[in-house]
Amino acid sequence: METFYEIMRKRGISRRSFLKYCSLTATSLGLAPSFVPQIAHAMETKPRTPVLWLHGLECTCCSESFIRSANPLATDVVLSMISMDYHNTLMAAAGHQAIKSLNDTIEKYKGNYILAVEGNPPLNEDGMFCIQAGKPFMDKLQRAAEHCKAVIAWGSCASWGCVQAAKPNPTQAVPIHKVITNKPIIKVPGCPPIAEVMTGVVTYMLTFDRLPELDRQGRPKMFYSQRIHDKCYRRPHFDAGQFVEAFDDEFARMGYCLYKMGCKGPTTYNACATMEWNEGTSFPIKAGHGCIGCSEDGFWDKGSFYDRQTDLLQFGVEANADLVGGTAAAVVGAAVAAHAAITVAKRGVEAAREKKGPEPASQSPAATEQEKT
Repeated sequence: METFYEIMRKRGISRRSFLKYCSLTATSLGLAPSFVPQIAHAMETKPRTPVLWLHGLECTCCSESFIRSANPLATDVVLSMISMDYHNTLMAAAGHQAIKSLNDTIEKYKGNYILAVEGNPPLNEDGMFCIQAGKPFMDKLQRAAEHCKAVIAWGSCASWGCVQAAKPNPTQAVPIHKVITNKPIIKVPGCPPIAEVMTGVVTYMLTFDRLPELDRQGRPKMFYSQRIHDKCYRRPHFDAGQFVEAFDDEFARMGYCLYKMGCKGPTTYNACATMEWNEGTSFPIKAGHGCIGCSEDGFWDKGSFYDRQTDLLQFGVEANADLVGGTAAAVVGAAVAAHAAITVAKRGVEAAREKKGPEPASQSPAATEQEKT
């Protein structure tokens, strides 16, 4: 199988452009410049990794996001890094040819292919709520997972269950980790995940031949280690107790914090505020709508997207909006009162001095001794 570099050379990409790509890749992954030669070496020598991309209960938004990835992980380059041997939506083959491609990859590359899963399996009625090629999706998932190297759970459907698993969950849809328990699983939640987050995870795995460092929930720390709240450009307004009270009010036009409008940024871990969407153009909060927390477990069952959470202390947030606003007002009030008290005191001292008149000039020690004599 050809290497990534060989594919790029066939496409007329120069050595200079290739090294520039490696540098940009290192930057997007948060790696130091010293890693650039290592990335270049891996892409020059390692054959492309086979990938089987399965679809369960989902809307295909993860695939839509993935194929719109931007520089430095442009779609045509990333698809050259991997050998996409099976993908319901993108592959040209259909029917028996598609199933043959799936089976051939499983047999030929046992233990060496990556299984990417978009969506999730329903367990009710023996899996009959999701049938593919005449069989329950669960059968297909378990067969593909048996010999894979690792599993990537794309999106909140595969990671947490998402809307399919929301109450009352009539199909008994479950996230991937509930049915695949003997393989390493990388969860890349979001509805959908950010394109560059998806391609960044793939690039890291192919370059370093290992899984990225994961948090306790199985998400890559490089993209899910901070809350949106921590990097949000509206954060200073939160700290100052300045909030939008109604959509399109004066405070909304001034760019105040959207927490009172239900924004879940303080409890959501994702890279939206730093990487943004559509080639770094914007993200929901920047567009004037609060974060709905789509990358968090069970976000569909946490009430209305526009109901704010009144107690966020368990998530490490400084305080809720009312407390922040009240504290800010109290601090400002105390500061004003202190300033007023100091001003009154100063004026009192000045008035007493004026009434007393100018103080006599101090005499030298010699003059004082002369007076005593």
